[in-house]
Amino acid sequence: MTLDETSQPFELLLSVSRDGTRTLGGQIEDQFRTAIRDGRLKPGARIPSTRDLARQLGVSRRIAVDAYAQLAAEGYLTLRQGARPHVSGAAAGPPGAPVPVAPEPATTAYRYDFRPSVPDVSAFPRAAWGRSLRAALAEVTDAELAYSDPRGAPVLRAALAEYLGRVRGVVADPSRVLITSGYTQGLDVVLHALRMRGGRRLAVEDPSDPEAEWSAERAGLGSTRVPVDGEGVRVDALAASGADAVVLTPAHQHPTGVVLSPGRRAELVAWLRETGAIVIEDDYDAEYRYDRAAVGALQGLDPEHVVYAGSVSKTLAPALRLGWLVLPPGLVEPVAHQKLLADRGTARLEQVALADFLARGELDRHLRRMRARYRGRRDAVVAALAQELPEASVRGIAAGLHATVELTGADDEEAIEREAAARRLALMTLREVRHVAPTDRATLLLGYAQLTEPAIPAAIRELADAVRAARG
Repeated sequence: MTLDETSQPFELLLSVSRDGTRTLGGQIEDQFRTAIRDGRLKPGARIPSTRDLARQLGVSRRIAVDAYAQLAAEGYLTLRQGARPHVSGAAAGPPGAPVPVAPEPATTAYRYDFRPSVPDVSAFPRAAWGRSLRAALAEVTDAELAYSDPRGAPVLRAALAEYLGRVRGVVADPSRVLITSGYTQGLDVVLHALRMRGGRRLAVEDPSDPEAEWSAERAGLGSTRVPVDGEGVRVDALAASGADAVVLTPAHQHPTGVVLSPGRRAELVAWLRETGAIVIEDDYDAEYRYDRAAVGALQGLDPEHVVYAGSVSKTLAPALRLGWLVLPPGLVEPVAHQKLLADRGTARLEQVALADFLARGELDRHLRRMRARYRGRRDAVVAALAQELPEASVRGIAAGLHATVELTGADDEEAIEREAAARRLALMTLREVRHVAPTDRATLLLGYAQLTEPAIPAAIRELADAVRAARG
């Protein structure tokens, strides 16, 4: 049977007093007028039926009917037989009333999107994720729907310990796994825990995104940048920095694309054991290696001094807000306490769904599909660059979601950005993430995940035109 929507209970914050100077109906009218004028009830907002309102306020229905009729006559409400009453679309506040908040500005409609580190969310495995969500709804216990361990759902922590050990070489006992609402929150709770333990300074790679520096400032830590060369982070510069901790992307440095060399890994582990410092390993896109097997996680070399951090943002979709930390034993409780203070725990149903998704092998299947797709797009970018910008060089390994492209000559990165923007190309250059003095070679960070393979030749051709125009 189809239910009339006016028969569904619908509450509204409203009250009347039998001791007031106004009649009960007059009080209802006054409160509606005020709520509509000051914007608490907006045009089109649904309100209770007269029957529901009368029941809620403990008055006769006739009082509610008369009040609604008066408000409708004044243009505040719209009443129609068989439909839920609502605030009139013409209802507006008087002069001096609060101005409605302007809508968010429309995002730029890019012709070609070269932004790095953005996955192809159109490939999100909706059907498989839907099955896992339904399974989670069926299996989650009442206890799991209440407040529980801020470290996360035991079933997901166990599934991640197995998965990360299998595909990344991470030493991950479930008791040391903590679920976060994405990588950024994971970094934030770790830095707060380090600050509470007496930490003072965080080192970050140069070049790198400023996100870690922002998180360090929020946690009350100072920050310093240490240079990256063709073998990864300079451990000698790191040792001289006086840092208590460092954020690294050793499997595929962002944005240069280099891998931390075996020699540097050994130097780094020696420095960690000598100083007791901590590495926060951002393994942001290590699943995407196209020319050979991915290098194992740094955490496997020294689980006592490395915090392993990952998320599904690059593999599935940023909107899921699911990440994880694998912590050294001494940091489990301090970081869990910071997670408790942050939000008491990440959304539980999604955690159980991800555990099911992993157990079914859906993530493995999805990654196999996406590796083939992204590799094809990267190869198309390299081929198109050779055709349209033959003087350009692609640096770094064949991995991840972007190519680091170095131009020859005295190119101006800002001028290239301006020309790209004029052509509605979304583009990022190295100057945006680099603190060291600019070199005489402009470097472009070309993401290819947002471009279909057939569109890439035309996109690179347009980019080449922008570069040539910037040269003047």
